[in-house]
Amino acid sequence: MTATRLLILGAIRERGIAHGYQVRLDLESWSAGLWGSLKQGSIYHGLKRLHDQHLVREVTGVGEPAGPARTEYSLTASGEREFFTLLEASLRSADGGLAEAIAGIGFMTVLPRDRVLELLRERVAAYQLKRARVVDEYEQSLDEDWQHHVEAIRLWASTADSAIAWTQELIDRLDGGAYTMAGEGP
Repeated sequence: MTATRLLILGAIRERGIAHGYQVRLDLESWSAGLWGSLKQGSIYHGLKRLHDQHLVREVTGVGEPAGPARTEYSLTASGEREFFTLLEASLRSADGGLAEAIAGIGFMTVLPRDRVLELLRERVAAYQLKRARVVDEYEQSLDEDWQHHVEAIRLWASTADSAIAWTQELIDRLDGGAYTMAGEGP
């Protein structure tokens, strides 16, 4: 799963119909280039791949009559399913990168609160399990000379601890009613 794929599908989904330049502007307004290493070319390449995979379709006769002709896209039913699959995976996984997690958080309000809480709790459990495996491996080998390589274990454990703590804080905020989620408001 890539953040780019989720972001492009989500940007089109939010607008209903969007051309590549509009998707690019939306992603730039979310600063996705800073945290997602998203480049202009990857947006247009992503749109082409999504079109080739029948996740988006070209829409004609809807756009702005003035100005250059632009190819506009909307999600197909498969694209809608793929968006939700990627979104849920980004919220539950401890394996994805930071960009995928940020992209998922950006779209989490399209899901019901209970579902987001369930996915985030799965994320915490996955991080805890993964952390335990890594740290247990180290702790079972304390008599070995890890030399400076132990710092990699410490960095990984610290990163996992931080992700667990932040995710738990988000769960607590959502439990407290933060943000308007799908089905909750106008």
